Amino acid sequence: MKTPEQLKTAVDKRRTFAIISHPDAGKTTITEQMLLFGGVVREAGTVKAKKSGNFAKSDWMEIEKKRGISVTSSVMQFDYQGKRINILDTPGHEDFSEDTYRTLMAVDSAVMVIDGAKGIEPQTKKLFQICKMRGIPIFTFINKFDRDARDPLDLMAELEDVLGIQSYAMNWPIGMGRGLKGIYDRFHHRVALAHPEDGEDPYIPLDEDGEIPADNPLHEDSIWQDTLDEIELISEAGNTFDEDKIATGDLTPVFFGSALTNFGVQTFLETYLNYAPKPSAHKTEDEQTVEPLSPEFSGFVFKIQANMNPNHRDRIAFVRICSGEFDRGMDVTLQRTGKSLRLSNSTQFMADTRETVETAVAGDIIGLYDTGNFQIGDSIYTGKQDIKFEKLPQFTPELFVRVNAKNVMKQKSFHKGIDQLVQEGAVQLYTSYSTGDYILGAVGQLQFEVFQFRMQNEYNSEVVMETMGHKVARWINPDQLDEHMSSSRNILVKDRQGAPLFLFENQFAENWFKSKYPDVELMSKL
Repeated sequence: MKTPEQLKTAVDKRRTFAIISHPDAGKTTITEQMLLFGGVVREAGTVKAKKSGNFAKSDWMEIEKKRGISVTSSVMQFDYQGKRINILDTPGHEDFSEDTYRTLMAVDSAVMVIDGAKGIEPQTKKLFQICKMRGIPIFTFINKFDRDARDPLDLMAELEDVLGIQSYAMNWPIGMGRGLKGIYDRFHHRVALAHPEDGEDPYIPLDEDGEIPADNPLHEDSIWQDTLDEIELISEAGNTFDEDKIATGDLTPVFFGSALTNFGVQTFLETYLNYAPKPSAHKTEDEQTVEPLSPEFSGFVFKIQANMNPNHRDRIAFVRICSGEFDRGMDVTLQRTGKSLRLSNSTQFMADTRETVETAVAGDIIGLYDTGNFQIGDSIYTGKQDIKFEKLPQFTPELFVRVNAKNVMKQKSFHKGIDQLVQEGAVQLYTSYSTGDYILGAVGQLQFEVFQFRMQNEYNSEVVMETMGHKVARWINPDQLDEHMSSSRNILVKDRQGAPLFLFENQFAENWFKSKYPDVELMSKL
């Protein structure tokens, strides 16, 4: 076990952040470049790599490689410039928002990636609002400036107008697309060249007036003078740099670059590490706070993933350590059951590869091999204090399908697959009161497609889905339930915990039910 001084030194080195964006803005690509700098990979993979086979490290699922999308959060850890970095690459697709929202509960800051040509898109806005609500510091990387993009001044204005957050440009693009010459790095007081000649220093120091040497070819380029004019404008009319506002999520440092060509990413990473927060305190359900330097270990499960190793059909519970130190083989209390568990099988991640972890501290993300003990949202701790961390977000499904095994001879695989995949939280499982049929609920159609693909590829169970369409899910107090209340317009089902609920055909059907049974309370969630 570490001494208090050793624990503080270790915790202070941790930087744990999520990368968020609208689909296809480039967040997985920027993750790959960071892994390159961390020495984790020799060559950055790409999201769409069907020809080369060099897929993004964070897109480890077979369906992610086939579809060229991220559908699950990935955790990657590496050391860089004396810091231990935990990156959580999240799904951009809105159908997997719940996974992303839960992941944001496990990080200390967020990196928001924006497509320079498209600006702020709907999913980016939604995810930003969650960060803002939690007061998470946000760092912005405006990507794809190796292509034609929107005017940087317009993009900066959009951050403030659409998201309502102040912004400060840490660097500024010198041109864009084929005419991209480099970036004016305000923080390091230098110019970083986008296309340096062989043997040429990619960095040109600026003098005290913010100018490059007169003998440099760029000095006579008209684009350089345009850049200086824009730098003067944002210096005089823009926001001032304020570390306190960054820490509270009220000001976002903005960086420009191109993840695909690996331009500006290293500058971003190095600057980010100067201002990214150390592990912070976490709230409990009773409004207490757990400090990261508390000597007792505590953490919570924010994600469960089945079949990260298809050969072993394993299940991994992702745990954010909130306080103290983890030691492999330690005994902890599982708050939900009050039972003691020995944490003997633990791992650290590099997407789909991992190694046994002997020790970890507050701020780290570890994986616990799970035989069915854990659920999403579980709190674990040592010591006598009963710790229950605040509840993780959960969405009420809106789309529903009936699901059956196509081959009745493979019922065992069918049931095992459903049992494991629904515990990941992407789809919800319900059972019909009258027929016992399995019904799946989800926020978006893509979740069903991923479920169907994984059932066949990971459990060798082909499933048949019968679309039920949109429904309004409402839970009911069991004491008020009469099974005769059910009809074709409000199907009675029970969730995995056995709690009864109705799936109403539409809002009109729900209102009709309320008028017929005015004393019955309907709830949108338990």
